[in-house]
Amino acid sequence: VASITHQELINDTKRATEEGAGLCIGKPLGGIDVRVINIDDGPIAEWSDNLQVEVGVIGEICVSGPIVTGEYYQRPESTALAKITIPGTDTLYHRMGDVGYFDAQGRLWFCGRKAHRVITKDKTYFTIPVERICNTHPDINRTALVGVERGGEVVPVLCVELHPDEPHITFEQIVTDLKELTAKYDHSRGIANFLKHNGFPMDVRHNAKIFREQLAEWAGKKL
Repeated sequence: VASITHQELINDTKRATEEGAGLCIGKPLGGIDVRVINIDDGPIAEWSDNLQVEVGVIGEICVSGPIVTGEYYQRPESTALAKITIPGTDTLYHRMGDVGYFDAQGRLWFCGRKAHRVITKDKTYFTIPVERICNTHPDINRTALVGVERGGEVVPVLCVELHPDEPHITFEQIVTDLKELTAKYDHSRGIANFLKHNGFPMDVRHNAKIFREQLAEWAGKKL
């Protein structure tokens, strides 16, 4: 869908990523039409340019081009949720289920999966922006943001996986550091729950992905 060099990632975008801008994945490839639309969990039958968000606004990433399939095999409900027909043509947009935005340079930034965003009464948190801020802590291997229901409301919980080596400080101090880090940025401010986890469960279908649904269930029990 998009491409970026490692030089640009390291020299131009790394600092922004560590400050919560998301992960820059570069400019769309030739022949691939990439759009960012308002986030909607329901089906969208027909394409309209009014669906698109402005530059810098996080929305759902959609693509059109020869790489896009017409449907999911024998899964009409999934097809309806993922495909948007372009009126008057034989083509369509595929809703990737990923959220992100375009910057002023026409580069695409990835902010996580749509299904993994944490919607609270005050704001919506996106996984990649929050986690990449917290992952800068020297004693942290990685973090995972999940939503947990408490008292009829959803609260954000940051699960923390420490480096295998013994941390230099206590977890209580790490939590203090994380609260200071997340308070610096509007898109991460307001997170109050931090839980230490010994090793995140991984999605059995894709071992590079954290099994967030299982992690959220664990976090709910811990709280």
